[in-house]
Amino acid sequence: MSDTRAPAHADAGLHPKRWVALALLGTAQFMLILDVTVVAIALPQMGADLGLSRDVLTWVVAAYTVTFGSLMLLGGRSADLFGARPIVYGGLVTFVLGSLAAGLAQSAPMLLTGRVGQGLGAAMLSPAALSVVVRLFSEAERNRALGIWSALGGGGAAVGVLLGGLITAGPGWPWVFFINVPVGAVVLVGLVRVLPPLRPVEQAAAGLDVPGALLVAGATGLAIYSLTAAGELGWATAQTIVPAAAAAGLYVLFGWRQRTAASPLMDLELLGRRPVTAGVFVILIATALMVAVFFLGTFYFQQSAGHGPLATGLLFLPVALATMAGANLGGRLIARVGARQLGAGGMLIAAGGLLVPALWTTTAATTIGVTFGAFGIGALFVVASATALGQVGPQEAGVASALLSTFHEFGASLGVATVSSIAALSLAGGGDAGFRQAFIAAAIAAVVAAVISAVVIPARRAAR
Repeated sequence: MSDTRAPAHADAGLHPKRWVALALLGTAQFMLILDVTVVAIALPQMGADLGLSRDVLTWVVAAYTVTFGSLMLLGGRSADLFGARPIVYGGLVTFVLGSLAAGLAQSAPMLLTGRVGQGLGAAMLSPAALSVVVRLFSEAERNRALGIWSALGGGGAAVGVLLGGLITAGPGWPWVFFINVPVGAVVLVGLVRVLPPLRPVEQAAAGLDVPGALLVAGATGLAIYSLTAAGELGWATAQTIVPAAAAAGLYVLFGWRQRTAASPLMDLELLGRRPVTAGVFVILIATALMVAVFFLGTFYFQQSAGHGPLATGLLFLPVALATMAGANLGGRLIARVGARQLGAGGMLIAAGGLLVPALWTTTAATTIGVTFGAFGIGALFVVASATALGQVGPQEAGVASALLSTFHEFGASLGVATVSSIAALSLAGGGDAGFRQAFIAAAIAAVVAAVISAVVIPARRAAR
């Protein structure tokens, strides 16, 4: 088996089935991202069938995102120490079993247990799979591969809304989970056949920093919980402030632990590198904007415009296609125009699209606006991945991928918390004013982020 870390110019030394592996890994990532939004449309039916309270329904979503976000650094580091392939397999099996448990749930505890299992599997699978993509492709092909990866991941959230509407209106909510079982099984069989035995990039004898893993998992979980609570209860409540303060304290302890541990979970110097910092910033903003689009659009279409779940899902189909198209085009253009220009341009396109429903709150205007904005957001996912991962070595691929994925979840939580607070009046049934204000705030944030991106993203020569 050839060494997948061959030089970029030695195309003959690359794994011959790398594109098939990318398709399978991308399908797995598509499932993970899809499961953040596919559940949203089905929540009312779940609540009615299982007798769930509003608080429990909130945790049907949060149990997945909190577990997913808080354990990804551990999953990425495990991929570096024990090899990416077994972590990919283990994560995929865990995710499928969690999906099966959630679909079979007859009570709130079983449903939440299944969602936690899904989150655990996703936290293992997502960073390990992205690490494999980074190692399988040379620099010449990596941007294209990351464009495809970003298209599947970014489009997964939009397709989740569409699929959630179709399934809820058809066979019922358990199938939003059951559908993962056959798809996951097919992906697993395919990966066993084509995934090369990528060697661990570090000796497992170095050991996994369990205290550090517990600290960062606790800190990230509390931070995402705080943002989730902010969206539900407000920014100035004890349920928001206390977890945020505790998360900050645990992050400080994590930093101290990483400087003193014999085998740290991650090298803190990684966060100090400009490309990594810039990529993390872009993924945070891109995901926040994308989730804001889904959250505001879903509630506007159903609550103000009076569309049902199926119609709402269909209205998000062009959004999914635009996200994929933007990511695919971004993967092809980034080497030509540079990450800085593409990042700032994508932010401005997103801002222009989000401004449309702020000025004209009709179904047509909202659909056109968020679709146009999603095209720019799709390109941002490629900018984030290519900038943050383009210059990391194989020994850092797992942790760097996990870092990027962690901030993806932070962005999702931040987006929901912010726009739900701004749109509170409309969400409570008070007309369109809250939706307008939230879309304006998102557009302004995208413009500010465009200016910051033009400064923090390395110039074209460094990004390449």
